[in-house]
Amino acid sequence: MSGPGPGSAGHPEARREGQVFAGQSLLSRYASLVKLPHTLFALPFAGLGAVLASYGPDRKLTVGALFWIAVAFTAARFAAMAFNRIVDREYDGRNPRTRQREIPSGTMSVRQAVLSVVVMALVFVYSAWRLNPLCAALAPVALAWVFFYSYTKRFTRLAHHVLGLALGIAPVGGYLAIAGEWSDPWFALPVLAAAVMFWVSGFDTIYSIQDIDFDRGEGLHSIAARLGPARAIALARMFHSFAVALFLAIWALRLFPVGFVYLSGVAAMIGLLLYENWAVRNAAVHGLDLRVIDRAFFRANIAVSISLFALTLIDRLLRIAGPGA
Repeated sequence: MSGPGPGSAGHPEARREGQVFAGQSLLSRYASLVKLPHTLFALPFAGLGAVLASYGPDRKLTVGALFWIAVAFTAARFAAMAFNRIVDREYDGRNPRTRQREIPSGTMSVRQAVLSVVVMALVFVYSAWRLNPLCAALAPVALAWVFFYSYTKRFTRLAHHVLGLALGIAPVGGYLAIAGEWSDPWFALPVLAAAVMFWVSGFDTIYSIQDIDFDRGEGLHSIAARLGPARAIALARMFHSFAVALFLAIWALRLFPVGFVYLSGVAAMIGLLLYENWAVRNAAVHGLDLRVIDRAFFRANIAVSISLFALTLIDRLLRIAGPGA
């Protein structure tokens, strides 16, 4: 595998990251700080959990509940990302790929970022309280886990999976927001969370290829830094295979009463993940092109989450409209 990596000769060190905003207003800087468009990776999975909960008796997807689910998830992700930027600010300042980020570049102060973490954490806790007592009780646990992720790359290559489980909380939270109780069977929600975890750990392993040289030089842990690009891509494919298998198990084991339209969503996921892995592997063979990795990371994974949510929702609506609903 050849081609310029981050920081090597010919690499566009000052290239602006994708999915950030060009404006200089405070609102634009906050949106760029947390890469707000990335909210679309997992927000649909929070909706997926809510849809799956609605199969139970006396459980309805009210506008109010969906609103507070969206607010809670967006606030939690904002707080987690801003916290990550604060914790990693020195690394970001030394990494050619990330030195243009708001804190190391000086366009936002640490104090401003800390304030956003505090405000958004409070918004998340309040939103969880508005949903139901169980969500309120678990909100601090969820926050602790998503904050913990920011430190994991310093000591374990399982950081990809810690991040994956942080996003895997989204469908669990969406389910609990509607159901107000744990799933029956009890392992249904852990399977759902694990499916999201492996999906995320797969694409995060791919994303980490961009920083192989930097991570090795700084002693940071990632699968790509330890094994190299080719083996990292192979492991990402394996993680994605696990994710697909678990999403299929939800239907096959009747963990939730989903039907064939849900299966079409899983089929769409398979196609999109095949494309993502093909695009990254092809880019790696011809030299690591960070733009290809970024496009595959962003576009394919947003399509995965939105399509699976949309088709599961259609599956549920068809069940309501059908006989005996």
